[in-house]
Amino acid sequence: MTLPGAEPRPEAPVNLRRLGRLRILQALTEAGELSRPELVRRTGLSRATVSSVVYGLIAERMVRERPPAAAARLGRPALTLSLAPSAAYAFGVDVGHDHVRTVLCDLGGTCICDESTELDVDNSAMDTLDAVCRAIDRALRESMVDRSTILGIGVGIACPVDRRTGQLHADDIMPAWVGLRPGEDLAARTGLRVQVINDANACVLAERSYGAAQTWDDVVYVRLSAGIGAGIVCDGRMLLGHEGLSGEVGHVTIDANGTLCRCGNRGCLETVASPNAIAALLSRSRGREVTHAELVRLIDERDRGALRAVEDAGDAIGRALASTVMTLNPRLILVGGELTAAGDVLLNSIRHALERNTVASHHRPIEIAVSALGDSAAVRGAAALVLADAAHQLSESALPRS
Repeated sequence: MTLPGAEPRPEAPVNLRRLGRLRILQALTEAGELSRPELVRRTGLSRATVSSVVYGLIAERMVRERPPAAAARLGRPALTLSLAPSAAYAFGVDVGHDHVRTVLCDLGGTCICDESTELDVDNSAMDTLDAVCRAIDRALRESMVDRSTILGIGVGIACPVDRRTGQLHADDIMPAWVGLRPGEDLAARTGLRVQVINDANACVLAERSYGAAQTWDDVVYVRLSAGIGAGIVCDGRMLLGHEGLSGEVGHVTIDANGTLCRCGNRGCLETVASPNAIAALLSRSRGREVTHAELVRLIDERDRGALRAVEDAGDAIGRALASTVMTLNPRLILVGGELTAAGDVLLNSIRHALERNTVASHHRPIEIAVSALGDSAAVRGAAALVLADAAHQLSESALPRS
């Protein structure tokens, strides 16, 4: 998949050995496991070049060779090659409104360290960045991973991110972060490369890499949290827009005379379909505060009032997504967040709203499902953002510059 921020690399003198390494590493990244003959076909390199480069990569412990998982009973099966998970690592960070979560992932995307801290993130940017740095230091100590094998840090954050400058559009969302460039700050503190992405975009990247969308090229991921946002993949490419601000479906107007939204408009989707909005609705109807934790419990217990509120939210979500469906023609819609505990009550309501507000040729083929990665999607997607560039970084390691 083509990733955000994948700007053209500067021209450099051609180094044939580096080029061969890059092609082989890219092929293994995309396919996962290949034999030498398959590498020759995929890369267009000669058999001798593949053999030579593979020999070097195995010696550097970047690539491992073993019999295929499902070897044929007769004859000698061709050995297969795959990237060694311990060849490189990446940190993923999920900066939510009330928590920060940091994971250390190996090259295959498996989390080997995972730490989460509750914080008032919206109003304490520096404390949050301090917590991330402490978590990174602890992960390196506890895992005994060599810092030189860390490819970088990916950060998924719960507000729009300017793709050109790295600055956050945090006004009215995360007050303490206005004007900050957290990527630059973390890079200066850690000495590692940092990439920052909106959390919904991180979620769709994770589902494409490891979850329910691995075989789909046209996907919309809707994250239902304190804010509502969407990550969009169209024809295998993540859509970010001119400044990286696409997917802000939470501020699509649902009721022009509705509740005032934090963005300054009225009746935005967030004011009727976010967990915060539903908890507030149930609080009013019950005459006492209903917390997020209780909302999830009520949904799990199939409480009639909670399910009706979620059903109404699903209808609003479907209406808000109708123009996206008509414009982009996605094949899969994934939904993440606390409300997914309602299962088909939520999904069927979204589907029915799409059926009423789009033409059959657009809504009939759509699959609508719950996120496979749950609350791990954002943090794993943040790490995947870094790991996606692993082939380029590893192709240049242990080689003299041209």
